[in-house]
Amino acid sequence: MLLGTQKINDKGHLMIGGCDVADLAAEYGTPLYVMDEEEIIAKCRAYRSALANYYGRAHAAYASKAFCTVGMCKLMNEEGMYLDVASAGELYTAKVAEFPSERIIFHGNNKSRFELEMAVAENVGFVVCDSFGEIEDLADIAAKAGKVQGVMLRVNPGVDPHTHSLIRTGQEDSKFGFNIHIGLAMKAVKAVLSHDSLNLLGLHCHVGSQLFEPTPFVQAAPIMTEFIKTVTAETGKVIEHLDMGGGLGVRYVESDNPLSVGEFVKLICDGVKAGVEATGIKMPTLLLEPGRSIVGEAGTTLYTVGAVKEVPVVEEPGRKYYLSVDGGLSDNPRPSLYDAVYTAEIANKMNEAADCVYTVSGKHCETDTLIPKTNLQKAERGDILAVLTTGAYNFAMASNYNRLPRPAVVFVSWGKSRIDVKRQTLEDLVLWDVK
Repeated sequence: MLLGTQKINDKGHLMIGGCDVADLAAEYGTPLYVMDEEEIIAKCRAYRSALANYYGRAHAAYASKAFCTVGMCKLMNEEGMYLDVASAGELYTAKVAEFPSERIIFHGNNKSRFELEMAVAENVGFVVCDSFGEIEDLADIAAKAGKVQGVMLRVNPGVDPHTHSLIRTGQEDSKFGFNIHIGLAMKAVKAVLSHDSLNLLGLHCHVGSQLFEPTPFVQAAPIMTEFIKTVTAETGKVIEHLDMGGGLGVRYVESDNPLSVGEFVKLICDGVKAGVEATGIKMPTLLLEPGRSIVGEAGTTLYTVGAVKEVPVVEEPGRKYYLSVDGGLSDNPRPSLYDAVYTAEIANKMNEAADCVYTVSGKHCETDTLIPKTNLQKAERGDILAVLTTGAYNFAMASNYNRLPRPAVVFVSWGKSRIDVKRQTLEDLVLWDVK
């Protein structure tokens, strides 16, 4: 399975962005996060083009929780994207990158007062309120600053997306948002409208992540447009923005079959336009928040193969082979968190037959299984293992478990590589310890 700009060169090595991954591993070390910049740019442009074609007045906001660095925020600005942040840290990263604050959407179900103060101070375009206490705090902070803060409300449409239980967000018992059906969303609308220091700019919903099935998006659109109609009827407020979130799935294994960006965008745009026509509301500016689908397939993690072990097992064929790498749980916790499954290749043996069955394990003092069972080329100590589709939620969720330094991040494009995040050193690990 080759993704983005991935190719095989005449040495039988995997190439990404015109760069031989064996050379990248030698230059930057492993584990190494490699980001295909050309693929990221292509996905951004696909979203923006599709929104312009199928809707018109619309914007794509990159959900930075998937992968957030100063370099990534700069790239999103260059590509004309909006930016979705969900913490003071993500907002500060955007600030350092000089990302335009008016194009920032600040999310989070439990923002601290410090984070709300920071959002107001930085003139963030949209703060997405998620609780009544947050509405009151934000109103107070904005009033004391002499400002009127733009607000969206996250509302819950009550749609079950049928994805992994830990990444469902739009069902009725979600921790996120104000429930429409039991009246909390309307109560929140009226709470925002009661404050002169808040300006209700729009409504937001997000049904879940890593979705292949389009039904949840089709179901959510008419619920949201009908609620907009109800808001205007009850309060007189015209809702100018509708944010339908993100959630488009990506290919982790060959059998995954996500919608294309164009199909996904058209589906949502058609649903919103149909809802607008059915309700007679003013057509709102549409926002989408892709994250995983921008960077997921653009990321590849390179490891160096270490121990290759044969162990006896009861079941046929009576033996099992473990392939251990120099990373694991600390640079990719998703297999442990979500039972996530990945595709891998021996990147320096791409033309050889993948007829050996391995369990790919990490080096941590845990079971630490990256891939339970996969066919690979015959592995030897020192080979380079490439794990595909690691651009989303790998670097973002990395830790220093077992005091392993976090890997470096390298962007590759048009035959060149550049460091985006330096590899941590052993000295970095104790930098903040009291000595």
